[in-house]
Amino acid sequence: MAHLNIKISEIKKNIRTITRYLDQYDVKWSLVTKVFSGDREFLRRLLTPEIVKNLHSVGDSRLTSLKNLKAVYPEIQTIYIKPPARVYADDVVKYADISLNSSYNTIVALNEAAKKQKKTHKIILMVEMGELREGIDRDNLVNFYKRVFEMSNIEVIGLGSNLGCMYGVEPTYDKLLQLSLYKRLIECKFNKKMDFVSGGSSITLPLLEKGNVPPEINHFRIGEAAFFGTSPYDNNQFLELSTDTFNFYANLIELEEKGIVPDGIINEANIGHTAGFKEVDLDKTTYKGIVDFGMLDVDYHDLTPKDPEIKFVGTTSDMTVYDLGENIDDKGNKKYSINDAICFKPSYMAAARLLHSKFIDLSFEDE
Repeated sequence: MAHLNIKISEIKKNIRTITRYLDQYDVKWSLVTKVFSGDREFLRRLLTPEIVKNLHSVGDSRLTSLKNLKAVYPEIQTIYIKPPARVYADDVVKYADISLNSSYNTIVALNEAAKKQKKTHKIILMVEMGELREGIDRDNLVNFYKRVFEMSNIEVIGLGSNLGCMYGVEPTYDKLLQLSLYKRLIECKFNKKMDFVSGGSSITLPLLEKGNVPPEINHFRIGEAAFFGTSPYDNNQFLELSTDTFNFYANLIELEEKGIVPDGIINEANIGHTAGFKEVDLDKTTYKGIVDFGMLDVDYHDLTPKDPEIKFVGTTSDMTVYDLGENIDDKGNKKYSINDAICFKPSYMAAARLLHSKFIDLSFEDE
């Protein structure tokens, strides 16, 4: 079975490096673990006391994942990183110490759930800053806050925004300054202090050292940089973070010399995705390797073969074909044999999908 190898030791180094970096700017941060789909083995290995002590909280977008977080580490502060559905208010309060919110009716339900559980549930109000995803309309923010800040079992600890996630709206200084000014406005009008302006994520990290983040932005929610060492701002390695954290290995279940051009009438009934071919290659052959994953497991676009000579041919539900060329190395020896594994570098989305697949094995490398 194909498997995903996770280098826990490298991820821990990344977390420590990000903590040191953010400490310079007096910024607290939440580690967003949604890529791991609440896998308990991963959580046990990663969330050791020396890692957790420097985190503000650990966040996820799935309640089952937060439940697993609490099961593994009951004392950890958790944050639900998307606006919750009202119907799940009881579970949100039970498993999340903090949640991001933009719906008044949902906050009412969270308040009632918190009363029943004899808790104070903390919330961050998400503000629409142009990304057109979650967020309260800026013109209505003051009135919205007025309706929620005196709820008996709700504590509004800050304002937040999500930039760069859907349309890719950049977290510019002006955008982030607007968010911080709304915090000041609310604090002055209601004489009620809020602790956080949560306007940062992996995409915002490089902007700190450039002086493009207002000092009031004091909370980041980070996943990609911690787990993959990159920032979506430019899709490059950030600082000296490790980018060698995940490797995906797929087994060669068939390896044969075959034609480049398919033989027969091709119609629209196929269920697979294929690369193009040229009619001039009609009589040519190359070695084709079939590996044991398919579209149900991961999108091949999000995988990069470590061997640059390997080229994608086609994929179906549970098998994928790659062109191995002449299958000869620099010394003239056979490069791959049946049952060998091909190694791929997965993107963030690929790793997330592979971790959600019940047909992919996991292996871990610790320190």
